[in-house]
Amino acid sequence: MKFVNKIKKHQSLMMFKKYKYLLQELTRKNVKLKYRDSWLGIFWSFLQPLLNMIVLTVIFGGIFGAQREGIVCYPVYLFTGRLIFEFFTSSTKKALNSFRSNAPIMKKVYVPKYMYPLSSILSNFVTFSISILCYVCVWIFFKTTGLLGGSGLVINWYALFFFIPMAILLIFVAGVGLILSVLQVYFRDIQYIWDVFCTLLFYMIPIIYPLSRITTPWVKWVIRINPLYSMTELFRDCVLYCQPMDWKQIIYALSVSLITLGIGVLIFKKKKDDLIFHM
Repeated sequence: MKFVNKIKKHQSLMMFKKYKYLLQELTRKNVKLKYRDSWLGIFWSFLQPLLNMIVLTVIFGGIFGAQREGIVCYPVYLFTGRLIFEFFTSSTKKALNSFRSNAPIMKKVYVPKYMYPLSSILSNFVTFSISILCYVCVWIFFKTTGLLGGSGLVINWYALFFFIPMAILLIFVAGVGLILSVLQVYFRDIQYIWDVFCTLLFYMIPIIYPLSRITTPWVKWVIRINPLYSMTELFRDCVLYCQPMDWKQIIYALSVSLITLGIGVLIFKKKKDDLIFHM
């Protein structure tokens, strides 16, 4: 049995290597299609998070930004949380519809089916990486002007570890994306339920408010067990506060992400041969 499992793992690895260039092309195609009919093109990956930050700062800045407890610079604080949340929601929504949107191709040409949700996620990861450049520009602006507490921003070598929460987030999103993509084939209502859930999730993560403003113990507990909260805080520890990350949060976030990915892979393997008959 162990020998058979080793053979299967080797075959899966060889299959992934065989189609890795196709994965790159699918990812590139998804990035191009996202901004195909827009004048500014991929520049929206830079501009969109900036505009979202401005709108949310105007709306919530007077409520949550007035009190500086737990917040260095409210617009930058808001930006970091929004980056993580936007990548999670946009990637999972694209992965959710990846099988149905590519159904005509899947019925005609053989391609490993996991390529479709994975390429959707990776294309969003590309735009997420571009948005990091926007964050750098915003950080420099508030640091140099000192507006809204920007003078309190610091930078040191801890910022170099920002890739750790990004990698953990990518693993988590891949797992959630695989689960949702399979469920969407059998239950079309999943996409509407997921939209509502993402709206709820936005307010259940300290994106527009600091956790210190929550006084109800059970609400704090619900927020803390959310793996996205840990990933957001780890990201802020690196790029906003430039301080050592909490190793407990790293272990928790990574464990949940790997478990989620494992569940996603198991569900996909069980249903991959049956998907085409339900589309």
